Amino acid sequence: MSERVGAAASGLGRPAVDAGRRGEPPPSAPHERADQPAEAAAVAGPAPPRSLPRRRPVRATGRLWGIRTPVPRGARWTLMALSVTVPLVGWQVLSIVIDGRPDYLPGPVDAVSAGVEMARSGQLLTDAWATVARVLQGFGLAVLVSVPLGILMGSFPAGQALLEPLVGLLRYLPASAFIPLLIIWLGLGEPSKVALLFLAAFFFNTLMTADAVRQVPLSLVDVSYTLGARRGEVLRKVIVPYALPGMIDSIRVNAAASWSFVVVAELIASESGLGYRIVRAQRFNQIDRIFAVLVVIALIGLTIDLLLRLTRDRVGRWV
Repeated sequence: MSERVGAAASGLGRPAVDAGRRGEPPPSAPHERADQPAEAAAVAGPAPPRSLPRRRPVRATGRLWGIRTPVPRGARWTLMALSVTVPLVGWQVLSIVIDGRPDYLPGPVDAVSAGVEMARSGQLLTDAWATVARVLQGFGLAVLVSVPLGILMGSFPAGQALLEPLVGLLRYLPASAFIPLLIIWLGLGEPSKVALLFLAAFFFNTLMTADAVRQVPLSLVDVSYTLGARRGEVLRKVIVPYALPGMIDSIRVNAAASWSFVVVAELIASESGLGYRIVRAQRFNQIDRIFAVLVVIALIGLTIDLLLRLTRDRVGRWV
């Protein structure tokens, strides 16, 4: 029995000895062979990355209408031109075919002709300046009062708790509902019209300014206090500059509302202004002049909006 065990042992060890004599590594045990692939993989390094599937080329229309995808300059100008020319062409065609009465719906050509005639007589320029002056007074006063209150409400929770309930309640009252009271209190002159424009923009601009101020990251305020800034310095040098683009956007939105209400104000007992010119043209059935005045109002409002947008981009470039 002992001889058989010895022979078996010598037989098991013989391959290792023979392999050692030939300079080859001895065969590994079964448990060592199981680990050999992992060791070989570790020595060989990581496997080469798999080739990614080729992306299908994106069509030009897909790039143009991609979500948040920048539009090329040429395509942008083309789209802007289409947004103006297509409605104008549709307006002109509709004015020709509707009931066979082009005088009932004058086309853009007729409106431009009427506007040129009014401009030559000096009426259009006088009325446009009267309307712009009212907007500058009423809306400008609303901005001067609402912006500081909005900064107060957005910066200090105590100011928000004090003012927001009242301002939030009054903003739901339509400004046109105050017209009878304004006429009784202020008469039919300019003060009532300016007050109407003030009420139309004040409440909304106050709340929107407060929301813009609340968008200032609290970390900027904390860092400013850590660096030794005082409360007034934080307001002037951190909160107001950061929130200024948002405040200008609020002014842009509410400026459009002011232009809507200035026409309403001029429809009542007025002797000048674009709204007055619309009422006068309506009395004599001069529909082409009504459209001409509407185009002038749109152009003035667009000019103001572009100026405010350029101002926002310039002052908010660092934000």
